[in-house]
Amino acid sequence: MSATNTTPGASAAPLLPVLRFLQTYAVAVMIAALIVLLTILSDSFLTLQNLINILNQNAPLAIMASAMTLVIICGGFDLSVGAIFAVGGVVAAALALQVHPVAGLIAAPLVGMALGFVNGLTITALKIHSFLATLATGLVYRGIAILITGGTLIPVRLDAFTWLGRERIGPVYVAVLVLIAFAVILTVVLNRTTLGRKMFAVGGNEEASILSGIRTRRIKIIAFSINGFAAGLAAAIAVSRISLGQATAGTGMELEAIAAVIIGGTSIYGGQGAVWRSVAGVFMLALVNNGFNILNADPFYKDLTTGLIIVAAVAISASGRRN
Repeated sequence: MSATNTTPGASAAPLLPVLRFLQTYAVAVMIAALIVLLTILSDSFLTLQNLINILNQNAPLAIMASAMTLVIICGGFDLSVGAIFAVGGVVAAALALQVHPVAGLIAAPLVGMALGFVNGLTITALKIHSFLATLATGLVYRGIAILITGGTLIPVRLDAFTWLGRERIGPVYVAVLVLIAFAVILTVVLNRTTLGRKMFAVGGNEEASILSGIRTRRIKIIAFSINGFAAGLAAAIAVSRISLGQATAGTGMELEAIAAVIIGGTSIYGGQGAVWRSVAGVFMLALVNNGFNILNADPFYKDLTTGLIIVAAVAISASGRRN
């Protein structure tokens, strides 16, 4: 009677190339399929104006998702970016009225970076899990936004303030160009710099990173600072577009950004991911929303579809990690 020896994980080996392909390109395949489907179902979908509007409307969220990619690659989460978005927006509006419109637009990302730095310092110094720490700081930041506004809206009707969110260069909005530039910069940082390699290392195995001499605390603080900067930049674009600062802005955007990053194939366990896939995840969700609006479909099915997409993305990420 002969015994059969099997190598552990051998049965899963043939699936590894498929899982890797899905983690890398599934979002691109789904976007292509959605474009084809919506083009067939509606004549008003595949028009230049509709596509430009989709890009412009989702530029702030895509900027936030790009930076959130760095935080998740480092093995963290940031639930405070929606509140940072609110603080950045009201600070921009207040300074635009009291100092100068350009000063308000510049201040928003700088204030966001400062609040992101506080997040990173809180997490690393107190050794608190980023999920709990940013949940708490998010409540504090939202309170700060309310204090700045006094619970009222801050309208800003100045051309020098609204250009960032409304102006175009040719057919393309300035906000979309800002998104492209920001995403490219973060892509270079992740893939072509020592900082990027250290971020992957920290998320992949923090203990091994510490033993190899990487200052993991510094890397995390940098990641959260960049994330805060992105939230402030997104706020500057959004508040200049609607000419209104409000403390309730950005509610739920942190979950949308995280969902887009996960849909893009970045591992929720850290150690792997790409900025372009997170941006693609944002526009994947945007296409779903736009398609349901064009088709006048029941909003319940939109939420159901979005939820199923997120569950599938998480399942693929978990399967890839196990194998």
